[in-house]
Order: sequence, then structure tokens, then C-alpha cells
Amino acid sequence: MSLPALLEQRLRLPVVAAPMFLISNPQLVLACCRNGVVGSFPALNQRESSGFKAWLEEIEAGLATLDNPAPYAVNLIVHNSNPRLQADLAICIEHKVPIVITSLGAVKELVDAVHSYGGLVFHDVTTRRHAEKAAEAGVDGLIAVAAGAGGHAGTWSPFALLAEIRQFFDKTVLLSGCLNHGHEILAAQVLGADLAYLGTRFIATQESHAPDAYKDMLLTSRAADIIHTPAVSGVPASFMRQSLENAGFDLAALQGKSETGAGNKLKPLTDEAKAWKTVWSAGQGVGEIHDLPTIDQLIARLDEEYRKAQDLTSRLSQHWPHH
Repeated sequence: MSLPALLEQRLRLPVVAAPMFLISNPQLVLACCRNGVVGSFPALNQRESSGFKAWLEEIEAGLATLDNPAPYAVNLIVHNSNPRLQADLAICIEHKVPIVITSLGAVKELVDAVHSYGGLVFHDVTTRRHAEKAAEAGVDGLIAVAAGAGGHAGTWSPFALLAEIRQFFDKTVLLSGCLNHGHEILAAQVLGADLAYLGTRFIATQESHAPDAYKDMLLTSRAADIIHTPAVSGVPASFMRQSLENAGFDLAALQGKSETGAGNKLKPLTDEAKAWKTVWSAGQGVGEIHDLPTIDQLIARLDEEYRKAQDLTSRLSQHWPHH
């Protein structure tokens, strides 16, 4: 287990609330940090860099009123389709953002820039090759986005992805994919992760910026409704079938073999933003989501479930002693 000093003694639970495009906002971030888990948001959730800077100021002002809150994180898209990367990175440096989560590109210069003020860089990966490249760039943590995750998800089993990452990476590892309950957070740690990375569960909260119809769809969807396709953004991602149908996508074509080799040709951000407003992402764990709690209520529940799971593993170890 490897937690950076920045996170030691500051987390109630080993959890990061994932940055969700068009959904995460300062209200959600502050509620998470207040409750002892890392809150995060994509810089691109504000349409301009000036708005991004204003959100950082709002979050920092809110955190300043709290006693030992969890740190927050910002997600940067490191891809040539993002013309704002350098401007937003400069703002992160100015504000000394504690954790920068990078997606779609691990670049040593960016990692060094964040390290220059003492910040951490966690990077999304879906395969061993991506993980090795990010490790070479000097990142502090790898986010293993396993099969079943929402957003830009991978297709590898969490057992395979974590096991291969741990063969060469001894820093912080986060696991993403179908994590909704406290016992699943503990299971992620048992598999070799340091932190659990929860996305879909945090969409279905009072504080999230998702439209009511999106939240309602989460409550009625099941794992079978999740379709993994590159058709929306150019990179394979997980979406709810009902929203794809409502947006006019041909489901038969999306699920055909012709789509499986596509990807990594990210559409312009303006096109993607339009698409994600009406085509809604979720992970395969959506079938376990049945309510819309506040962040306070959700994290209290996760905490209780996590402690019960710890007690269960303690009892199991007594029942199955070492021989």
C-alpha cells in the first residue's frame, strides 16, 4: 500500500470521487472534501479558463473554512484536441492544485510542472502499455480504469489490470469500475489498489449537476443497458442504452464488430460537449444504484459499509487461520 504524504491522515475513506464531464461542480467537490474523500472536477466543466479559475477560488474559499478537509483534484485532458491545456495548467500551478488527474496523455513536462510546487499527478490508464508510459513520465499514481467503469473505460478485468500494474509500479494505484459500496472499496484494496475511484455513484447524488432525467435513468438502468462504444467521442466510453437511443444512435451498428477497432481519434471538444449533454455515461454498476442521497448521506453509508466489511474480513481470518 502506498499513499502519498499529502493524503496521510486526511481521508475518512480511501476514496476519490472521479471528475465527471459536465457533472462535477464546486458544490460536489466541497461536500466530498468536507466528508473526508477527495473531490474532483474537470477543468473543461467551465467553458473558459477564467471560469475554471473562478471555480478554484470558490473551492479554496470553502476549504479554508473547514478543519483538515481532504484535498481536491482537477482533471486535465492532455490531448491535442484540448486547446486550453496550457492555460489551464498555468492556473493549476498558480493555485497549487493539490492533485492533477490527467487523461488521454501522460507528459513528463506536465508532471514536472505539477511537481514543481509539490502537487501530485494521477493518470488514467486502461492497459499495461498506457500504465508503463505514464510511469516513465513520472506520475505519482495510476488510475486503473477497468472493465465496467463509466466514462472512458477500458476492457480489462480489474484482476488482470491491477496485477500487471503492480508488477512494475509501487506508487499509488486507484481502481475504477463498478464500485458503489463500502465493501467494494475494501475489495479494491485487497486486490492491490490504494484508493477506490467512484464515478457513477456520485452522479446519483443531490449535489451533482446531472439533469434530473439523467439521474432518473440511472435509477432504472441495469448492467445490460451499458454500451461501450467510441461512436460518441472517438474514444471508447460507456453510455446508457436509453440515452443513445434517445439521441438517435443506431444500436445495432454500435454493437457491431466494425466499431471495436475504433478509438483514440478524439472529436473536437465542442462536438464532444454537445454529445455528452444528451448521451449519458454510466458504469456497469448502475444496477446497484437505487437512490439519490446527499454527499453527506452517501459517504456516511459508505463508511459504515466499509467498517462492517473490515469486521467481516477479521472474522474470516479467524475462521481460516494460517496453517
